[in-house]
Amino acid sequence: MLSYQHSYHAGNLADVHKHAALAVMLDYLTRKKKPLSYIETHAGRGLYALDAAEAVKTGEAAAGIGRALQVLPADHPYRRSVENLRARYGAAAYPGSPLLAALLLRPSDRLHLAELHPQEFAALKAAMSPYGASCRREDGLKFALSITPPEPRRGLMLIDPSFEVKAEYGALPPLVAKIHAKWNVGIVALWYPILASDAHAPMLAALEARGLPKTLRHEVSFPPARGGRGMLGSGLFVVNAPYGLAAEAERLSALFASLT
Repeated sequence: MLSYQHSYHAGNLADVHKHAALAVMLDYLTRKKKPLSYIETHAGRGLYALDAAEAVKTGEAAAGIGRALQVLPADHPYRRSVENLRARYGAAAYPGSPLLAALLLRPSDRLHLAELHPQEFAALKAAMSPYGASCRREDGLKFALSITPPEPRRGLMLIDPSFEVKAEYGALPPLVAKIHAKWNVGIVALWYPILASDAHAPMLAALEARGLPKTLRHEVSFPPARGGRGMLGSGLFVVNAPYGLAAEAERLSALFASLT
């Protein structure tokens, strides 16, 4: 299915959770001189306009990044990246995770991005062309296996499907285990929505049963964006969680408590 359009949801509270954690992980990784690989399986379009009709219609960005920027510390890498982007593209610009990564990485680092939706892929290529990213139009989960282990081997993969296809919940635990088996030094970060159905619960139980190393699970809750419908929260499951992520998770819990 290709109906999901992140333009309606860019900058929402789930993005704040996912992107704040991602920024902290990349900020930590880039403190060492060694180059790294950043891989993303469902990249979207990279650059979003929060004054576009889609974003204005839902109001999710106003409740998300609009409020978060008022309380995030000035030196937080997520806030710095959003402000740096807006200095270039204007006050309504918002970086999706691939562009957020590009803003934090160095010329020696490598970006590998997959996106299947044709319009989103075309926008992604245009947004990421100044950053030398490798963009491929293909299924993200197949891409995740084909690209690993990357070169450089040091690095991070973000897996954040829309979960339109319910079978993804069952497919992800064995996939994450296979990725780790091929790339045991890589950080693998899986984002998932928290819904009233608790559809994520069996997936998390299966992941935790795999015995993967240095795992960190973090979840935040928030009110549904529209009339009691939609997500109730956002979750991250990280394999080989880097130093500092646990402390960031605690800070994010406090941040979301203040926002909701």
